[in-house]
Amino acid sequence: MSSVLDEWLWHQEYWLPPGITWEDMEDSEHARYPRPRDLTIAIPYAFVFIAVRFLFERFIALPLSKHMGIKEKSRRIAPPQPTLEKVYTTQNTCPKKSDLLALSKQCNISVQQVEIWFRHRRNQDRPSITQKFCEASWRFAFYLLAFVAGLCILLDKPWFWDQKECWKGYPQQVLLPSLYWYYMVELAFYWSLLFRISLDVKRKDFKEQIIHHIATIFLIGFSYCANYIRVGTLVMLVHDASDYIMEFAKMLNYAGWRKTCDVLFVVFAAVFLITRLVIFPNVVIYTTFYYSMEIFQPFFGYYFFNILLMVLQLLHIFWAYFILKMAAKFVFIGKIDKDERSDDEESDGAEEEDGRMESKSASLTKRNGVLNTMTNGMKSKSNERNKLPKAR
Repeated sequence: MSSVLDEWLWHQEYWLPPGITWEDMEDSEHARYPRPRDLTIAIPYAFVFIAVRFLFERFIALPLSKHMGIKEKSRRIAPPQPTLEKVYTTQNTCPKKSDLLALSKQCNISVQQVEIWFRHRRNQDRPSITQKFCEASWRFAFYLLAFVAGLCILLDKPWFWDQKECWKGYPQQVLLPSLYWYYMVELAFYWSLLFRISLDVKRKDFKEQIIHHIATIFLIGFSYCANYIRVGTLVMLVHDASDYIMEFAKMLNYAGWRKTCDVLFVVFAAVFLITRLVIFPNVVIYTTFYYSMEIFQPFFGYYFFNILLMVLQLLHIFWAYFILKMAAKFVFIGKIDKDERSDDEESDGAEEEDGRMESKSASLTKRNGVLNTMTNGMKSKSNERNKLPKAR
């Protein structure tokens, strides 16, 4: 098996520039280089992250949510309906109108009642506000620590200030212990996100999130194997720069701190657009496309690495669309609506309509009562004037 992997997967012409072999990347007494087998340690660390996340959400995030005054909305429980429950769990959670008519005949209830039952049933499966708050708290804690740690690691590195230093001496660049752990922690975290993505809060960009996690894992793994570590650290730092602001804004939104959340969203939008649409393509992608060609000729790893970077950039543009859409509402309306990607609870349109009709009828009744009182008062005053003696 190892010989097959060495021949087809870890072929040196794929991952290393022309003229460089794996023997040139062997460790010595004074230098240590990245090895593909190092990536396997990220898998058990991913499960460690999952366990730490469970403890964090239970003993830190959950008490914090109560301290910040988060209250759950009361949800209506769908009444027992075996036929509808079977359709919901095995076929479709949102049936069409033709299916609703057939189900209403089977259950001997109206189509509107069937529609309301499915709406309540979908709301039951949606995550609670507390669950969303705990998830955002965990991501906020990690992204903040990762960004601060990344800054501390890279501030004294020459390639942080001059990107041409990313390729000085490539690919025989010594792997520092700080860079090794920076890589392994980030890789393990994204593995944990991918393992738990089916259990986390699902949003409209669920597929894009999967693509993002897979592309990030491939990008981190390949950049480590091909010793693109200097560029890889810049990529991770750029991504962590805005993520923790977004997660903190989510926490404030779930807690009902709307004004503070709106201000923080403006800060997040500015940082996101600058880091993802300006710095990332003009600094990171530019140095991998052009500066690297001054050191070596293009090879398979060169194209593969740049394709992954372009996939991330397309996802940045996709998410920037939602951010600019929300920012436009903030500028022209004066407030920020809910996250365009979020999947919120559905309301019962018929019940809301009934409530509006009842409130209208109540207001009309009050209005008619006031009019009757004014009319009766005017009549009584006119009668009193008629009883008075006429002036000569």
